[in-house]
Amino acid sequence: MPYMKILPFQARTPQEIENAFSTMTKQNAGAVFVAIDAFLNQQGGQIADLATKYRLPSVFTLRESVDVGGLMSYGPSLSDCYRRAATYVDKILKGAKPADLPVEQPTKLELVINMKTAKALGLTIPQSVLLRADEVIQ
Repeated sequence: MPYMKILPFQARTPQEIENAFSTMTKQNAGAVFVAIDAFLNQQGGQIADLATKYRLPSVFTLRESVDVGGLMSYGPSLSDCYRRAATYVDKILKGAKPADLPVEQPTKLELVINMKTAKALGLTIPQSVLLRADEVIQ
């Protein structure tokens, strides 16, 4: 198995994101993984643009960043999470005590791939991965 080194970065401003990409390039990063984070989720477009600029494949947890140019995402379906949250609200409005309701994990995960970004990066996505994708953006 090839050696992999994790280079963690934190960013709380758009400038810090730019700086992180500059540093990643200097440290020969091979890809970018963006975890769920309120600020970073809002900056998906900037991160996707920088990843393409620096020729780094980008993997996100939320599909919205793939919609704006990220390479791929694998994570919970937000629309499904919102639907499930509505059932909790319904139960509470009908008298259930919130403390009595079970805590649930997301039940629907989705894989989304942006082929336009893959092409821009010169990447070939294996057919076996494309067949597993919930959505392939052309």
